[in-house]
Amino acid sequence: MSNSKPRVVALLPMKANSVRVAGKNFRDFCGKPLFRWILDTLLSVEEIDEIIINTDARHILAENGLAESGKVKIRDRKPEICGDLVSMNLILADDIDNVPADIYLMTHTTNPLMSAGTIRKALAAYQASLAAGEADSLFTVDKVQTRFYRADASAVNHDPDNLIRTQDLEPWFEENSNLYLFTRDSFARTKARIGKQPMMYEGPRIESIDIDDQDDWDFAVIAASYLQQQKAGGQ
Repeated sequence: MSNSKPRVVALLPMKANSVRVAGKNFRDFCGKPLFRWILDTLLSVEEIDEIIINTDARHILAENGLAESGKVKIRDRKPEICGDLVSMNLILADDIDNVPADIYLMTHTTNPLMSAGTIRKALAAYQASLAAGEADSLFTVDKVQTRFYRADASAVNHDPDNLIRTQDLEPWFEENSNLYLFTRDSFARTKARIGKQPMMYEGPRIESIDIDDQDDWDFAVIAASYLQQQKAGGQ
């Protein structure tokens, strides 16, 4: 990567079908289709040069008023990488093979609450670590400090006979699927969005809601309404 501004390309895969919440990518979420939330956020981030939507739903996007523009490119998903059981890494590999970039940013339509500020901060942290040779990729996480048990009720990360405060437990970090940053080289080494030397990035917990099922959807609606009220109140 040169000393000039790196070319940053956002990868936003989007499929027509959804197993747990029918048509969720295009369903109305607090006033606009779910996909528009993260897309509008990406469009507001000046550091992002281009947004690639790899999809089998170009016609549905058109019905929702989205067509290619100067910053948005729609790529029709190849038939061999369509389907619910296809690895996301195969879809990303197809985009990487066809769209050059210094840094790839990958996110999902199911992360409607992630802010432009969080994206910018994660990008800055990643670029600094990349330049210093400290990391080759980044993924976002939620820090968890609670007591875990296996299915047989045996303790995983604590001693039931020595009860300590949860805030004193060793923190665990959950991959939240919100944001991934990587280069062509790091992807090539693992064939995956997380490289050999990844760094974790913890953003605001309220932004990390990932909509997987109807319960997630309902919770995200409540969180979005709260954030909108906060914004309207200037707090």
